[in-house]
Amino acid sequence: MNKHKAKKKDDHAKKHDDHPKKVKRSERDEPASQKDEKLQKVLARAGLGSRREMEKWIAEGRVKLAGRIAELGDRVCDTAEIEVDGKSLSRASAESVRCLLYHKPTGEVCTRKDPEGRRTVFENLPRVKGGRWISIGRLDYNTSGLLLFTTDGELANALMHPSAVIEREYLVRVMGQWDEDTVQRLINGVELDDGFARFTDIQDGGGDGINHWFYVVIMEGRNREVRRLWESQGLVVSRLKRVRYGEVFIPSKVKKGKWMELGQKDVDVLYAMADLPPKAVPELSVDDRKVMDRQLKKAKPKKSAKPRK
Repeated sequence: MNKHKAKKKDDHAKKHDDHPKKVKRSERDEPASQKDEKLQKVLARAGLGSRREMEKWIAEGRVKLAGRIAELGDRVCDTAEIEVDGKSLSRASAESVRCLLYHKPTGEVCTRKDPEGRRTVFENLPRVKGGRWISIGRLDYNTSGLLLFTTDGELANALMHPSAVIEREYLVRVMGQWDEDTVQRLINGVELDDGFARFTDIQDGGGDGINHWFYVVIMEGRNREVRRLWESQGLVVSRLKRVRYGEVFIPSKVKKGKWMELGQKDVDVLYAMADLPPKAVPELSVDDRKVMDRQLKKAKPKKSAKPRK
């Protein structure tokens, strides 16, 4: 991976450096540990899920704050007593982070549970203590390739936010007739049902007959956007694989249905992409690594029927 140079809001920072905001004495003297922040942000950082998921948990009454049912809009400090589903929340997990790169096969959904009984991406992942895996974005049922997971909900939220402007690169096989004008229209942009969309780059990947391969880059993650762009030109996508997310590429050694835990250097790249201060990757014990190795060997992609078009 190449380290991503995160964009800085220099003008905004300089403005505040030159003219520091006056604060009340009570705020200025307040210990850092006592300064409060949104409850859902604290829960997400602890690895329980994304901020949106945590807002839902709070609304459902699953979170207690100092013995009472928490409400949306509650703010907490570092010493606040928080319970989730009747269990006290440990803040220790928020100080460190774990991240995974998963090679998703087709025939898996990105939800934790599927009402249709289809296999989910979470079934192949290793167990994590004191938290859970949060997916950074999604891939649809018939799309394979790179999918990232983290235990830090704040990191996931920052990377998925539209303001992050992160490139997603896909290898796509299309079926139908095309020419250079087709490619240019897709780069210039077309109007879809949910608004304007375009590829920022298209590279010819070769092919014979009516089937042809392309590498395409898109800057957002709207539902089935790559497929819909090609369909707008009368072509059908028969294969779709994500090969890159920002500065992260899928290694050839990570086969379908397998995962790879990211080390500190690679995790630092993710935090740089999100414009957040990096967290430390914990050292796993020998026993923990043995358990993970066994889980990785057992992880096998379920054979599925031919992709539904």
